[in-house]
Amino acid sequence: MAGGLAALLDDVAVIAKMASAAGTKAVGVVIDDAAVTPRYVTGFSPARELPMIWKIARGSLVNKAIIIVALMLLSQFAPWILTPLLMLGGAYLVFEGAEKVWEYFRGHPDGHAEGEQPAAVQGPEREAQMVRGAITTDFVLSAEIMMISLNEIGDAEFWPRLITLVVVGLGITALVYGVVALIVKMDDIGLK
Repeated sequence: MAGGLAALLDDVAVIAKMASAAGTKAVGVVIDDAAVTPRYVTGFSPARELPMIWKIARGSLVNKAIIIVALMLLSQFAPWILTPLLMLGGAYLVFEGAEKVWEYFRGHPDGHAEGEQPAAVQGPEREAQMVRGAITTDFVLSAEIMMISLNEIGDAEFWPRLITLVVVGLGITALVYGVVALIVKMDDIGLK
């Protein structure tokens, strides 16, 4: 009995250590994710900010579930493709960054044309569009995070890899969207 408990605790410690190492390697992309997301709720009424963040966080969890399944299958049957996919995702993130720099120098740093109505006035269609855009961006960032994490634990057995990716995915989602919720609600403190 004591041996079984010790083995279980040892397995939990190994998975926690792998999740910590994997999450640490992905911290740069996580910071990018936390920095990008608040702009999707900018301009909406304070009452809509947290519900929008919750929708984006749920979409992020769905993204991570899809990505984890795909990565586990690829790592089992075509591990050679993970590095090119990681490079492709990195290239997309570079493109996104260059696009933002271009928009900034073009004169519309927030992506809104002159005379465009504020997001809060545009209604639920605009909100749904912003949430979809945030979830799409999250998909790419989540894929990068999960691939970096998988790369860190690539030599582990199937189940420890799977559990580690799930722990990393849940932890990073909670961390990123918790911080984003705090960031967007901080401005409301000044309104009261």
